[in-house]
Amino acid sequence: MIEIERKFLLADDGWRATADQGVAIRQGYLASEAGLSVRVRVKGERGYLTIKAGRDGLSRHEYEYEIPLADAAAMLNTLAKPYPLIKRRYHVRHGAHLWEIDVFEGDNEGLVLAEVELAAADEKVELPPWVGPEVTGDPRFFNTYLAQRPFKTWRMSYRDLLAASVR
Repeated sequence: MIEIERKFLLADDGWRATADQGVAIRQGYLASEAGLSVRVRVKGERGYLTIKAGRDGLSRHEYEYEIPLADAAAMLNTLAKPYPLIKRRYHVRHGAHLWEIDVFEGDNEGLVLAEVELAAADEKVELPPWVGPEVTGDPRFFNTYLAQRPFKTWRMSYRDLLAASVR
C-alpha cells in the first residue's frame, strides 16, 4: 500500500472544537535506517506492527498488521529504541479530509503535529485555519527522528519553532 501524507505544525488550538476524544498511542522503532523503518505501536487496546519504506516526495510504501496487544507491549518494552513516542491522536474533519492531530507527551511533550492523508500527491487540500507551516519534508518531524532526538532536546520552544518555520 502507498501512503501519501502531508504534515503541518499547528498555529493554534482551534482544532479542539471539533476533535474526537482521541486515543492514546505508544510506539517505538525496532529498526530504522535511511528509507526503511519497522515500528511497533500500542493504539488504545490494540497492537500493530508497521513497515514503512522509501520516500518519493509525499509518498512511501506502508504495510501495517494488527498483532496481539501483549506482543506489542513486550516489543515496546524490550526491543524498541531508544525513546518511545507517547502521544494522543485526535481526528478532525475539515472539508473533504480527515486530519490526524498528534499531541505528544513524554520526551516530545510540547510538540503538536497535524497530518492529512491523500489519495494522490497532487490532490488539493483545503487547509484549516488552525494549520501552521508545512513540515512534510523536514526530517526533524519524522517519528523515527523524534524517537532518537526528542523535542525536549531541541532547546527550542514550540512558539520559537513556529516562528522559525514561517520564514
